[in-house]
Amino acid sequence: MPGDKSISHRAIMLSALAVGESRISGLLEGEDVLATAAAMRAMGASVERRAVDGGGAEWIVDGVGIGALLQPRVALDMGNSGTSTRLLMGLVASHPITATFIGDASLSKRPMRRVIDPLAQMGAEIGASPGDTLPLMLRGACPAVPITYRLPVASAQVKSAVLLAGLNTPGITTVIEPVPTRDHSERMLRGFGAELAVEVEADGTRIITIRGEAGFRPQVIEVPGDPSSAAFFITAALLVPGSELTIENVGLNPTRAGLIQVLRDMGGSIVETNPREVGGEPVADLVVRHSQLRGIEVDPAIAPSMIDEFPVLFVAAALAEGRTVTSGLEELRVKESDRLEVMAAALEAAGARVEEREDGLVIDGSGGEPLAGTGPGGAPVATHLDHRIAMSMAVAGLCSRSGVEVDDTRPIATSFPVFEALLDGLTG
Repeated sequence: MPGDKSISHRAIMLSALAVGESRISGLLEGEDVLATAAAMRAMGASVERRAVDGGGAEWIVDGVGIGALLQPRVALDMGNSGTSTRLLMGLVASHPITATFIGDASLSKRPMRRVIDPLAQMGAEIGASPGDTLPLMLRGACPAVPITYRLPVASAQVKSAVLLAGLNTPGITTVIEPVPTRDHSERMLRGFGAELAVEVEADGTRIITIRGEAGFRPQVIEVPGDPSSAAFFITAALLVPGSELTIENVGLNPTRAGLIQVLRDMGGSIVETNPREVGGEPVADLVVRHSQLRGIEVDPAIAPSMIDEFPVLFVAAALAEGRTVTSGLEELRVKESDRLEVMAAALEAAGARVEEREDGLVIDGSGGEPLAGTGPGGAPVATHLDHRIAMSMAVAGLCSRSGVEVDDTRPIATSFPVFEALLDGLTG
């Protein structure tokens, strides 16, 4: 699998805040991560790709140090990357610089209020477009004000933005997280030398504190494989009769592994082999075999650990036996697209039985029978520039009598540039 996108973003950003040279292997070279790299260059860091013997590359980042980011001379173009935008807003918020954030048509529709609110409390001045969207200008505060911020919604991006802002803020910044989300930021911040502590209360609430104005040490980072990318091939192998697939180097951070648990609950055969630790993250190879899945009611509490994997889970549900019910997924309506509405329409066009609710989908599966939709002869599935919709519906096409045509596969390059080649190699 390509490198984990969430970890790749953070590896570039934190390396750029260390004084000295960090080396990163396994970095995801998708458009989203390259947007992060370009932004850090614009703010003074040296970020270079070097080819290595045997193929692949190592990324060398010579950082500027916490508090030393430079004023970017041009607008920071985030492309389609919400992660880049929100985390970099956090970095800029406590530095004495001003940055303008722009993005593509899809990103420019996504709301930024959830990040604007805490950063404004810390002293940043933020001017957004109508609807709290991009383009957006952010003037950092120096010194910024340490805050205690309770997340109103489960969001690793908002949590990370506040913690990153806290790096150059005197005193202690605190984030209270009622529902745990992916913890890559906490792991990597500690690795670079941040004074960060996590206290877990009896009800599961996490209280995360970070002391500002620390010095970062350069690191050697190996990025594990992306579980969100693996999700498409895990699901395809479960659904296509006769399949047996080994997927190597999959990150299995417990805050990211919700889909694997749900698919196992549905009857999927997914076996972990060669467990190990890579860069402080649990990793294993997965052996996946075709299985007859059964519909279940998905516990909404697991949503934060698989929020990006729901589109492909909906495909699995469409081929399962019986009914699958999902709820508590309002967050999916403000992703790259409204993923509830778009997936409901796409799966119905492919022949699935789907009921769209305000906070989730109810899907009555085919019992393993191939979907019988309009196929390539009908209208293509509208992906709305959403890479996960495109990849999910490609998986649905493997389980369809007449195939599925998607309107635009170009957005796949934002997160998984080799997806089509890998899929073709397995099915050709």
